Amino acid sequence: MTDFREDINNALEILRKGGVILYPADTVWALGCDATNSKAVQRIIEIKKRKKQQGMLVLLENINRVSSYIDDLPDVAFDIMELAVKPTTIVFEKAKNIALNLLDSNGNIGIRITTEPFTQQLIQRFRKPVVLSSANISGQASPENFAQIPEEIKQAVDYTVSYRQSEKQSHRSSSIIQLGSGGLVKVIR
Repeated sequence: MTDFREDINNALEILRKGGVILYPADTVWALGCDATNSKAVQRIIEIKKRKKQQGMLVLLENINRVSSYIDDLPDVAFDIMELAVKPTTIVFEKAKNIALNLLDSNGNIGIRITTEPFTQQLIQRFRKPVVLSSANISGQASPENFAQIPEEIKQAVDYTVSYRQSEKQSHRSSSIIQLGSGGLVKVIR
């Protein structure tokens, strides 16, 4: 297994200070920050040049932590997360204990449980959810590997993780499922 302890320690230091990191997630390369820090989230919004409030998603390392961030957690969410064979983001209503500027215009939040070793360890040690927003300018294509990340994104962050930078294979965004009141399940992507 790759030794990424130094990367994790450096990324943790930046996250704890309210900074923004560039890191490889279980899908695409991403901009990340402390999901409970609205000023850090605002920096990501500015780096991506977003014009309106669009929801971002957060990563957690453990399915048991989801209830700490969702007010009314449907039982079906656990089934979906446990049975997913590829990265799957679930959009929930009634988020709590996270920065409000992460929510979409309807007050929803996307949460994904990561299975990627680096992000699992990072989030476990950080003890808070970490934002995952693709490392691109809003409206542009998501980079499929590190080499495709725009230079202005790389220059705007406080720390860039070294782990997996040399990978050339393409990575794609997650599936997205929205859960609503009354047991509504809607596949978005």
